[in-house]
Amino acid sequence: MKHFLYSLLLVLSVSTVASAQSFRALDKSPMDVAYLPDNFAHDRDPGQKAIVKVYYSQPQKKGREIFGTLVPYGKVWRLGANEAVELKAYQDITVGGKKLKAGTYSLFAIPDEKEWMIIVSSDLDYWGAYSYNEGKDVLRVKVPVKSLSSEVEAFSIRFEDKGKDTAVMRMGWDKTMVEVPLNY
Repeated sequence: MKHFLYSLLLVLSVSTVASAQSFRALDKSPMDVAYLPDNFAHDRDPGQKAIVKVYYSQPQKKGREIFGTLVPYGKVWRLGANEAVELKAYQDITVGGKKLKAGTYSLFAIPDEKEWMIIVSSDLDYWGAYSYNEGKDVLRVKVPVKSLSSEVEAFSIRFEDKGKDTAVMRMGWDKTMVEVPLNY
C-alpha cells in the first residue's frame, strides 16, 4: 500500500509539472483596457454605449530612463509593449480635429521632447512597431507633452469625458503625459 501511494504521488506531481509547462508564464507587461466613457465596463448606466475602447499592454518603468532612451525620440513607438495598441471606435469621432470613421485601428506615436505625433493606422494584428507601414496611416495629429510631478510606474491610458461630446485620451509613463483631444 505504501508503495502504491508513493507511485500515485509521483504520477500526480509529474502530470502537474507537465500541465504547467503547457502554459506560458505571466506576461511582464500585463494587458489593460480603457473605455470612453471611463470605467464603462464596470459601472455604466443602463442604455449607455461605449464610444471608444483601447487594448494595450503596460510595461513597467522599473527605474529605467524611458523617453529618449528606452523609447527613442523621433522613432515610431507602439505605445506600450507587446502587440500594437488596438483602438475600437464604436461611432465616428474626431481625433485632434480630424475625422475618424467607426472601426478598429492600431495606435502608434513618434515621441519627442516637446510633442508627440499620434498615428492611427488601419494595419492590425501585429507585434510591436517593427512592421509599421506609413502607407496604412489613417490620420496623424500632434499633441504637446506635459510633465508630471510624480512618476507613473506602468504605461497607462485613460479617457476623461470633458462634457459636451468632448474628451481626452491620456497616455502617461514615467513623468511624461500627452492628452489627445476627441469629439464624438
